[in-house]
Amino acid sequence: MKSLKSLKMMAVLCAACSSLMANATEKEIASPDGKLVVVVNDEGGKPTYQVNLAGATIIERSPLGLSTNMVDLTQNLTMKDCQVRTVKDQYALKTWKQSLIKYEATEAVCQLETNGWHALDIIFRVSNRDVAFSYKLYSRRARGGETLSAVITGEASTFVLPQGTTTFLCPQSKPMTGFARTAPSYETNYTLDDEMGKNGWGDGYTFPCLFRVPSVAVSQQQKAKDGWVLISETGTDGSYVGCRLLNDGGAKYKIGFPQQGEMNGQGSTSAAVALPYQTPWRTITLGTTLAPIVESTVANDLVQPKYAASKDYTYGKGSWSWIIGMDGSCNFDEQKRYIDFSAAMGWRSVLVDALWDKQIGYEKMEELARYGKSKGVGLFLWYNSNGAWNDAPQSPKNKMDRSAVRRKEMAWMQRNGILGIKVDFFGSDKQPMMQLYEDILTDANDFGLQVIFHGCTLPRGWERMYPNYVASEAVLASENLHFGQGSCDAEAKNATTHTFIRNVVASMDFGGSTLNKHYNADNEHGTTRRTSDVFALATAVLFQSSVQHFAMAPNNLTDAPAWAVQFMKDVPTTWDEVKFIDGYPGKYAIIARRAGQKWYVAGINAQKEPVKMKLDLSPFFAKGAVVDSYTDDAQLSGTAKRLTLKKTIIDINIPENGGLLVVG
Repeated sequence: MKSLKSLKMMAVLCAACSSLMANATEKEIASPDGKLVVVVNDEGGKPTYQVNLAGATIIERSPLGLSTNMVDLTQNLTMKDCQVRTVKDQYALKTWKQSLIKYEATEAVCQLETNGWHALDIIFRVSNRDVAFSYKLYSRRARGGETLSAVITGEASTFVLPQGTTTFLCPQSKPMTGFARTAPSYETNYTLDDEMGKNGWGDGYTFPCLFRVPSVAVSQQQKAKDGWVLISETGTDGSYVGCRLLNDGGAKYKIGFPQQGEMNGQGSTSAAVALPYQTPWRTITLGTTLAPIVESTVANDLVQPKYAASKDYTYGKGSWSWIIGMDGSCNFDEQKRYIDFSAAMGWRSVLVDALWDKQIGYEKMEELARYGKSKGVGLFLWYNSNGAWNDAPQSPKNKMDRSAVRRKEMAWMQRNGILGIKVDFFGSDKQPMMQLYEDILTDANDFGLQVIFHGCTLPRGWERMYPNYVASEAVLASENLHFGQGSCDAEAKNATTHTFIRNVVASMDFGGSTLNKHYNADNEHGTTRRTSDVFALATAVLFQSSVQHFAMAPNNLTDAPAWAVQFMKDVPTTWDEVKFIDGYPGKYAIIARRAGQKWYVAGINAQKEPVKMKLDLSPFFAKGAVVDSYTDDAQLSGTAKRLTLKKTIIDINIPENGGLLVVG
C-alpha cells in the first residue's frame, strides 16, 4: 500500500502533466500556396512538428530539440511565440541545376523558453515544395557570467514516416573500413523500395534519403497517389558536423552525429559552437510525384555565399585518363596525348590523377601546363587530403591538410595556370574534417582554383556558399565500373537511382559517359560496358555538374560513332532549368534540361522490359520544331536522326540498358 506522501507526490506530478498538456501551444505554418502545412506543438514540454501535404499527413508528429553540455533542450520547453513572415529571395547560380532561382517561403521563428531563459529558436521555412528547420541556440546568463560557448552533443530531430512507407537509402559505412581505411565516404549501394525499420549496416544512412509514402489523397476530387519525401540537410560548414539518419527499428528516423571511430579516432563527435549559434538546416522535399524532388533548389535556397569569387570562374568539359588507364596512365606522354584529345574535342581541361608528382614531377608538370595552354586546355590536379586519418598511399600527400604547405602549393599552381584541384580520401563528418573542407575551399579561392572533392562527404549547399566549389563524388562513381563487372551490370539501375536521389541535392562528380566498350586502354580487355552509346550520352545530361571530366578516351575519335562523339563535343555542363518528366528510382528516368534556348530531353532504362510510352514534348518543343533524336533498337544499336516534329506527343521505346535523347 502506497504511503500518503507518495500518493500526494503522484497527484502533484499528474497535475503538472495535465497543466502542461492543457497549456500546450500549437502553431500552423503554411506554404505560400497553402498546400504544405507544418504544425508545431510543445505539449508536455517537448517540442514536436508534423508535416501535412494537401491535408494528408506525410511526416507524423516528430520530436525536435538539441542536447548540449549546458542543458538538455529536448524537454521542459515552452513555446512562447512564433513570429511569421514571408521570405523572398532571387539569386543567380550558374553551377547548379537552375541558373536563376526565385525563392519564396513562409518563415516562422518559434521561441522556446526553459525556466525563464529564452534558450532556443526553432526556425521553419515552408515553401511550396520544401520544409526546412534549423535551431538557434542562445547564450545563458548565470552568476559566473554569460555562457558564450557550448557543445552540441546531439539532436532530437526526428522524421516519423507513415506505416507502409518504403525506403530508398544508402547505408553508412563503418569508420576506418574499405580501401586503405578511408570510409565512410558515401560510396555504398542504395537499397530500393525496402521496408522501414532497418538501420543500414548498423550505422544508419547517408544523406540524402528518399521515401515513398503510399496512398496520399491530395484532394477529394483526385485519386490517392504515392507521396515522395526526400530528407537531407544543407548549410553545413566547419562550425558543425555532418549528420546521418538513424533508425530505431520502426518508423522513426533520427538525426545522428558522426561515429567516434572516424578520422582514426581523432576529434569529437560533437560540435563546439560560439553563442548565439544557428545550426545547419534539415530539409524535407515533398510531392505526389518526383517532380518537386528533381526540381527542388532548397539546398542552396537556405544559404548565402561565404566569400566573393576571386575571379570569374569558367566551366566545361574535360578528359581523364585514369578511369581507363589507371595509375600507369599518369605519365607525361599519356597526359600530353589526353591534352591533344581534349583539344580535338573542344574541351577545356584534363584531370591529371594520382601519382603525378612521382610519375611526372613538378618540373615536367610545369612543361605539361605550358603545352596545355598552347592547345587551349587547362589542368586539374589530384591531391590526397591525407594528414593522419587513413592509409591511402597515393601522392601528392600531406599538401592539403596544413595551411602553410597548402597555400605554398596553391601559389605554385596559380603561377602555372592550373585550373583546379581534385582532393581525395577524407572519410569523416566530424567537425575538424568539415573545417578542412572549408579551409581548402577558402584558400583555393585566394589562388583562383576550382575544387572537386572525392572520397568525401555530401556537399550541403556548397555551390552557393563557396563560389569556387565545383562538385563532389559522394556516390558509388565510375571508378567502380572499371573495378568490377558487377558495377557494369548494375550501371543502369544505379544511374536511374542517382538521378532521383544523390544528384538532386548537390553537384555530382561521377566521371562517366564512356564510349569504350571495355574499361581498358586497348578497348578489348577489362570490364565490359552493358549500356548503349545513347545511354552514355543521356547520362551526360542526367548527371549534373558544372565541370565534367568524362570517361572518354582518345581512341573514341575513331572507334566510336561520329554522331556520339559530336554530341559529347557539344553537350553543355551548365544548365538554366530542369524538368521532371517520368521515372522511378532504380527502374527508369526521363528528365529535361535547358541550356539557353535549347532543351535536352534525356531518358534511360534499367528494366528488362522496354519503357514504352507516349512522351509529351509540348513543354519543350513546338509542333514543326527541328530536333535531333537519338534512339536505341533492341540490340542497343544507336541511331541519330534530325527530324521535324509533326506532333508533340511521340511514341518512345527505350530498351534495357538503352537511352533516348531529343535535342533542339
